[in-house]
Amino acid sequence: MTARVRFMHLQPGEDAPAIDAAIRRVIDRGWYVLGPEVEAFEQAFAAACRASHAIGVGTGTDAIAIILRTLGIGAGDEVITTPLSAAYTALACMMVGARPVFADLDPVRLTLDPAAVEAQITPRTKVILPVHLYGQPADMRAIMAIASRHHLAVVEDCCQAHLATCEGQPVGSFGVAAAYSFYPTKNLGALGDGGAITTNDAALAARAKRLRNGGQTDRYHHSEMGVNSRLDEMQAAILSARLPYLAGWTTARREVAGRYRRLLAGAPVELPPECDSGHVYHLLPVLSSSRDRLQAWLRDLGIETLIHYPVAIPRQPALASERPGVCPIADQVCTRILSVPLYPGIPASEVDLVADAIRRFAP
Repeated sequence: MTARVRFMHLQPGEDAPAIDAAIRRVIDRGWYVLGPEVEAFEQAFAAACRASHAIGVGTGTDAIAIILRTLGIGAGDEVITTPLSAAYTALACMMVGARPVFADLDPVRLTLDPAAVEAQITPRTKVILPVHLYGQPADMRAIMAIASRHHLAVVEDCCQAHLATCEGQPVGSFGVAAAYSFYPTKNLGALGDGGAITTNDAALAARAKRLRNGGQTDRYHHSEMGVNSRLDEMQAAILSARLPYLAGWTTARREVAGRYRRLLAGAPVELPPECDSGHVYHLLPVLSSSRDRLQAWLRDLGIETLIHYPVAIPRQPALASERPGVCPIADQVCTRILSVPLYPGIPASEVDLVADAIRRFAP
């Protein structure tokens, strides 16, 4: 059946003229890597995040790995992170030779449980890596208190949380640095891959710029081993064109989420609560003990849904060599969670249709 309600639309909309102009500008200039478009976007994105520095890189995964490299994290070190996210968070730790250690979830926020984090700290622990999942900020006050007590660095995965705040403070500004993704489905998405690092540490920013470009201090002079992870000019120009729309899109996401919350009151599903008004609703998951049947029910009615995520990261075969521990709350959530359509511009009639279908579902 052709979907009556698509999960999302990735084609440019109101931003299409600005994107067309940006693409034309790059082509006319004939400069495609590490040029004026990247520099302009880095300045604009840093300002939007209220950070001193932004460094454009190839992906959000690379952003995490490069930050860890700047902190000297490597073989023998442990990074405590979440079991519920895209696996790339943990894979980035493995890219630098560190071991990802998983602390279970706060069952309400579905982000890292601070008490579980503290229980996982060992003499090898160097970093806490919280993920602001689905746009919901992690409990950063508690996490920062634990990091301070144990003299640990905090690196924030903000790949799903552009412009989110935690108790009024921008996510990404709590730890030493933050990673962002501009994968096309993100709240601020490119028309391809892209990522960024934000930080208030000038020395960290300078080293990250070297590392993303092969460790070069200047052309063909490599002071250390780096990687090839550069946000290209075309994607930077597109992101610059879209960035002015992000605040409005964020407001729209919050309004759609609010409509769902009102319409699904009393429905046979649970919605994770909004624990902070700074939530930016990259995704809106619902929880059901009959998740697979609910998804099939909605599919039969022409409604697309996705599962974020069907397998907890410690259960992934790629992580087996890291001796991942058991995270029972994450395991349970992965059997119950289902993401419903939510994006800026989704018609209210489609939100109403989805909510009505969920209300009529018999678990």
